[in-house]
Amino acid sequence: MQIMDYLKSVVAKFAELKPVTIIILAALVLTFIVFLLLSKREPRKYNTKMIVYAGLSIAISFVLSYLRIYRWPQGGSITPASMLPLFVFAYFFGARAGIVAGAAYGLLHLVQGAYIVHWAQLLLDYILAYAALGVAGYFKDNIYKGIGVGGFLRFFFSFLSGVIFFGEFAPEGMNVVVYSILVNLLIIGTETIICLLVALIPQVKTMLKTLKNQI
Repeated sequence: MQIMDYLKSVVAKFAELKPVTIIILAALVLTFIVFLLLSKREPRKYNTKMIVYAGLSIAISFVLSYLRIYRWPQGGSITPASMLPLFVFAYFFGARAGIVAGAAYGLLHLVQGAYIVHWAQLLLDYILAYAALGVAGYFKDNIYKGIGVGGFLRFFFSFLSGVIFFGEFAPEGMNVVVYSILVNLLIIGTETIICLLVALIPQVKTMLKTLKNQI
């Protein structure tokens, strides 16, 4: 009876969790499982240290994403370098791990008042766009190139989403392609520049170099 009562209390407490909390926990668990499966295939590349760094990077990016400098009504916002921890993680551990972490972060991003009109738009704006940040891992000797390429790829996926799904928001007489370019340059372009500027700060450069050597 005591065991049953305990189990009932656990279920009751779980039911009290907010949907947002459940989604966040589910995304983090999913990320952990993916990295765990990868670690079995390539144990030298995917280890406990990588999983810990992935969790920290996703968490820091998620916290920074709430500090919005500007928010676009249809979704998207400028933040104080919330993409940078993911760029750094990819820079440390490579593109494949970075893409997985980016996709996981994209799933978490859905809980921040996501603006969704179609499943394909969700895929473009919240999965592929953030997974693309992990491409920075291909530039192991130059994080600045990685930030530039990763930022451009996120811009590209969001640009496609804007052209396909958000043309109705373009001002009268403005071409949809031009509208999507301008909006995404304003949001993603600005955020990418912020990431580059922060990464160029001498103290940050020294910290990144030290951490990479340790890893």
